[in-house]
Amino acid sequence: MSAAPTGDLARWTRSEFSGGGSTSACFERGTGPGVVLLPEIPGITPEVLGFAEHLVDEGFTVVVPSLFGTPGRPAGTAYALGTVARVCVAREFRAFAVGAHRPVTDHLRALADDLAARTPGHGVGVVGMCFTGGFALAVAVDENVRASVLSQPAAPFPVSRRHRADPAMAPAELDRVAARAAAGDLCAVGLRFSGDAAAPRERFATLAARLGDAFRVVELDSSPGNPGGFSPRAHSVLTGEVRERPGHPAFAARAEVVEFLRDRLSPVPRPGR
Repeated sequence: MSAAPTGDLARWTRSEFSGGGSTSACFERGTGPGVVLLPEIPGITPEVLGFAEHLVDEGFTVVVPSLFGTPGRPAGTAYALGTVARVCVAREFRAFAVGAHRPVTDHLRALADDLAARTPGHGVGVVGMCFTGGFALAVAVDENVRASVLSQPAAPFPVSRRHRADPAMAPAELDRVAARAAAGDLCAVGLRFSGDAAAPRERFATLAARLGDAFRVVELDSSPGNPGGFSPRAHSVLTGEVRERPGHPAFAARAEVVEFLRDRLSPVPRPGR
C-alpha cells in the first residue's frame, strides 16, 4: 500500500456525550479495554478512522470524540487552515497559552471515566495526535487513565522558547501526572519525527524531566536521506505517514503503541488467539 490506511464512519455508533461542562459527538466501536482517541487537525478524517479501526481490530473499545471539524471529511489545505483558525480562538483549547489548564480536558476526563466504567481491563488509554497530543497526558490527572500516548503534540503552538517547552497543562496538573507516574499508576509514550518543528523536542524534554522512566520517546528519522523515505515535513506518525508494510518505521511505531496499550490495559487478547 502506497498510502496511509483509511476508514469511514459506516460501522461506528454515534452518540452525544455530555460531561465536564461541554458536549461532543462521539463515535464508538469495538470490544475490550477502552481507548479514547483524540482526532488531529482538521478533525476525524479517513486517516484518523483508519488508525481507530486498527485499534478496534487489535481488541480495544475505541471512542473518538469530535472536538473540531466535520466527522468523516477528508483532509485538505483549506479545511485544515479553517480548523486552525477556529481552534486558535476557542476558549476550550487555549492554543497559545503557557502553563494553562485547558477546559476541553475536563470534558475528556469525564469521557474517560464513562468509558472506564463500561469496559473491562485496568482503566483506559488516551491517544492524542497533533493539536490534541498533549491533551492525552493532561487527561491522565484522572486515575482511570493508565496509559497516555502523545503523538506529535503541537499545543501550545511553538511560537517561542517557552511555548516549545510547555507540556500543554497547568503546573498543578503536571505535578499530579508526575506523582501518578512515580507511583507506577501511569505510563506515557511520546512520538515525533526528528525534523518536526510543530512538535518540538523541547516539549518532550520537559516531560522526560518530570516523568522519568515512565515516559518513553519514539522519534522517527525525517532528516534528509532518511531510510524511511519521510519528507522533512513529516508530521502524522500514527496516521498519514503509516504504510502497511512490516519494517516501515511508522508501521513499527504504530505496533509499539498497540503493544504499550495492551500491556498497560491488560487483559487484552491478541487477535486470533
